[in-house]
Amino acid sequence: MRGRVTARRLIVRILGVLAMSILVNPVALAAGPVNVLYAGSLVNLMEHDIGPAFNKATGYTFQGFAGGSGLLANQIKGKLRHGDVFISASPKVNASLKGSANGDWLSWYIGFAQSPLVIGYNPNSRFAAEFKSRPWHEVLMEPGIRIGRTDPKLDPKGALTLELMKNAETRYNMPGLSQKILGAPDNPAQVLPEETLVGRLQSGQLDVGFFYSTETSDVKIPAIALPADITPKASYTVTILHNAANPSGAEQFLTFLLGPDGQNLMKEHGLAVQKLAVNGETSSMPASVRALVEKAK
Repeated sequence: MRGRVTARRLIVRILGVLAMSILVNPVALAAGPVNVLYAGSLVNLMEHDIGPAFNKATGYTFQGFAGGSGLLANQIKGKLRHGDVFISASPKVNASLKGSANGDWLSWYIGFAQSPLVIGYNPNSRFAAEFKSRPWHEVLMEPGIRIGRTDPKLDPKGALTLELMKNAETRYNMPGLSQKILGAPDNPAQVLPEETLVGRLQSGQLDVGFFYSTETSDVKIPAIALPADITPKASYTVTILHNAANPSGAEQFLTFLLGPDGQNLMKEHGLAVQKLAVNGETSSMPASVRALVEKAK
């Protein structure tokens, strides 16, 4: 009998300690993976800083997957890839996931940062010195130069590259400049998966590529800043996908990403943090996320 009483007292004591731990540290309740599908241009930010810091601060486990924003949206719609959070490099991509015809995957999103398009080059390329002494568009027309860019159908950066070149044609009064430099929009000699572009440039497979400034800043790639009047920008947005497997974890991730700690990390990676801008039904946003948006007004 005495053994049973002692065992009961031990169980009660353990439960009491657990209860006190949860009261003192609510994060103790947090658990499970948070699947974040994000634009490939943010891979260093997400994997090296945001993810680990989020894990430490909340007790959840960040699980990220990087890719072209358009490609990720297509995979979400086709139920080929499942996520709790979706981060896009273009608000236009989100439209493909809104409405019943598109599966009602999201009803709102928040714009939080920007990054302009730049031209990054390999410092060991035989064309590297020319970027310091000649106009960038002239160097890109040199015979034999190896150019890398992303697919304009699958990645906003690829579409912005085409936009940049069309703007350059007007600015420099050079009709046909885009065709001379890029060839066809889907030119297989240039179009590469977003997640491989930086590596190919660094390894010497490419002489030059079109990137966002945050990418070249992250890995110390020399870059040419383009004239502001012709340069398009990535506009990063974030949302929680409908039917998220871990909605509470997704809410915590957005609260961290858009809060002061997340914003400081973004600035360290060269992102231009902007005033939070909501598009869509704010009534369906989690309360903590809505509070952040209201505070930012």
